[in-house]
Amino acid sequence: MSDTTVPATGHRLTAPPVTGYARFLSTGSYRPERVVPNSEIVDRIDSSDQWIRERSGIESRRFARPDESVVDMAEAASRVALERAGLTGADIDVVLVATVTHPYQTPSAATLLAHRLGATPAAAFDISAACAGFCYGVALANDMIRAGTARHVLLVGVEKLTDFLDLDDRGSAFIFGDGAGAVVVGPSDTPGIGPTVWGSDGAQWDAIVNKQSWVEYRDSGHEEWPALKMAGQTVFRWAVWQMSPVAQKALDAAGVAIGDLGAFIPHQANVRIIDAMVKQMGLPEHVPVSRDIATSGNTSAASVPLAMDRMLAEGEAKSGDLALLIGFGAGLAYAAQVVELP
Repeated sequence: MSDTTVPATGHRLTAPPVTGYARFLSTGSYRPERVVPNSEIVDRIDSSDQWIRERSGIESRRFARPDESVVDMAEAASRVALERAGLTGADIDVVLVATVTHPYQTPSAATLLAHRLGATPAAAFDISAACAGFCYGVALANDMIRAGTARHVLLVGVEKLTDFLDLDDRGSAFIFGDGAGAVVVGPSDTPGIGPTVWGSDGAQWDAIVNKQSWVEYRDSGHEEWPALKMAGQTVFRWAVWQMSPVAQKALDAAGVAIGDLGAFIPHQANVRIIDAMVKQMGLPEHVPVSRDIATSGNTSAASVPLAMDRMLAEGEAKSGDLALLIGFGAGLAYAAQVVELP
């Protein structure tokens, strides 16, 4: 049917016009109480505090309690973000949860979170894009609000990676931590979220992966828990050489010069990756760079919102600053955008 052909019923679909913009209204975070220094990790992997610091920049990380769930942590971070935005769950139209560690295939963590917050009947679903999940969610929330599908979106990045951590794996035991970061995204008269540059490279899917699928785990008689494993050097090279151009494309798409940034908030994968990206991008010295990984570890989908909330709380970045966000990880998936900080 051509664009000018009227359907046989004589009726056409209607849709709201794409008008207005979106922005972050608030942030919130939750960090588990238990601080785990490198000294608790080293013996089982025959390592040292100095080796871990030099290899990753990590001094300590947070581990959730055994009875503390992904939904529990997401709820704690969400309530902070909602309060700061002056909203309640009833004001939320869509709940997005970026996570790869919710231990149920279904229902989603997002639906449970929406129920707890009193956001019913908000649409709710999880995003499985690993360390890029939060930045994927930013793109979705921005598009929903601009298209008129939603007015307020709650976006949470949350992980309980300790449920899928092999504490005897020398390549990954020291890297991961737990936590949750949240933002409320709402309407704006001016652009508050720039275009997202995103993509994936499934040819390298096995660079970060569970050791086996749930079906293989079942069929093996539960011989080996499907913990995470990572090809560190492969991920390092990919992140350093492929993500710097993605970051520049996000700046170009937003019409922002790198020197105009008020903050650079990359996924907290490894401090050496962050430092190499800063060098590759030619980031000016006056632009603050988040290195939240030092005391948080790599929290996958939670890492960018946790880092953003900390920078704002500690005055390293301020409201109204332009921040470049970039997430990258398993998949290999990636996404970057420039946002105005709330």
